[in-house]
Amino acid sequence: MLKIDPALLNRETVERHSVDMRQFVDFRQSTLPNGMRIIEAFNSSGLNFTLLPDRGLDIWSASYKGLPLTWISQGSPFPADFGLSWLRQFNGGLLTTCGLTHVGPPETDESTGEFRDLHGRYSRLRAHEISLERHWYGSEDYSVWLMGTISESVMFGEQLVLRRSIGLELGRPTITIWDTVTNVGDAPSPLMVLYHFNLGFPLIKAGTLLHTPNQAVYARDEPARLGLSRWWDYREAEPRSQEQVYFHHLKAKSNGFTRIMIGDDRCAVLLDWDTTALPYFTQWKNARQGMYVSGVEPGNCIPEGRNSAQRSRRLMTLEPGQEMRFAVSLTVAEGLDQIRECKASVNQLQDLGAPVKGCSLTDYQ
Repeated sequence: MLKIDPALLNRETVERHSVDMRQFVDFRQSTLPNGMRIIEAFNSSGLNFTLLPDRGLDIWSASYKGLPLTWISQGSPFPADFGLSWLRQFNGGLLTTCGLTHVGPPETDESTGEFRDLHGRYSRLRAHEISLERHWYGSEDYSVWLMGTISESVMFGEQLVLRRSIGLELGRPTITIWDTVTNVGDAPSPLMVLYHFNLGFPLIKAGTLLHTPNQAVYARDEPARLGLSRWWDYREAEPRSQEQVYFHHLKAKSNGFTRIMIGDDRCAVLLDWDTTALPYFTQWKNARQGMYVSGVEPGNCIPEGRNSAQRSRRLMTLEPGQEMRFAVSLTVAEGLDQIRECKASVNQLQDLGAPVKGCSLTDYQ
């Protein structure tokens, strides 16, 4: 497939031929007939995707040089509607952020009696204060950043603000996400955040492999235990196949960053993130026919729900005025040489990395 020569994307060459960098990398906002705002992210690297400002600035459809990267649900994207269940509002898409005060199954709070739907409210919240910044860094590197603010609050309850920045680098097939969550209220608030990256066919198919630098892998329940001996290997789609969920205790570099890779020898997706803020990693394998999708999910929690997180002492609390910063990036690698290099970096973490601190999963043994 035709590919732009990176040597042509330096500042001097680009500015001799163009007066507008939107020709090469851009975020482009429009409105769908159903009233939803969308922002199309375009990059000459071949990595393109659609953001949903009315659904938490999450990522819906995504592709790399025409290759679909994710699974999307029928009729999506859906305008946010709290009268419907989370599952009926699930768009699929490359990223669904779960949280900010609950991640996991529907539950009733054991103390207050409050009902919480699956995976919290975040993915149905509207972004505001959207803006763009564009910069050359020296003579070689150019990036464009989209910023937005999402608030999760209730009178006499939590008062959380998430400020999201999504970055594109000219000519590089990478999405960088920086989130800062601040408690602007006067009382402590639970904080549960999980980055639910959904990858679909044909990137995920029979023979796809997940590579992780793991210290240990734990099955969530009996269906997962049945596949624990092959947690890294993906199978064909099957009617009514049961989902399998695995919790990973990973290894990381001395600076706290870790990496996983999923794909085959032709194309793969890499996730890199800072485990000092996101010490947990959840793998969701869903081989059900027509709904064939896998989740690779860094988080400051596992999707167990707030009640369970409170009992297991995994629940994080954000004090008044306190903020927490999260950094995650997704990169597409293609071709045998790139794949081998990326796989070697994961294997190096496996051999030399240290077990992630703050990851407590032994109750799943």
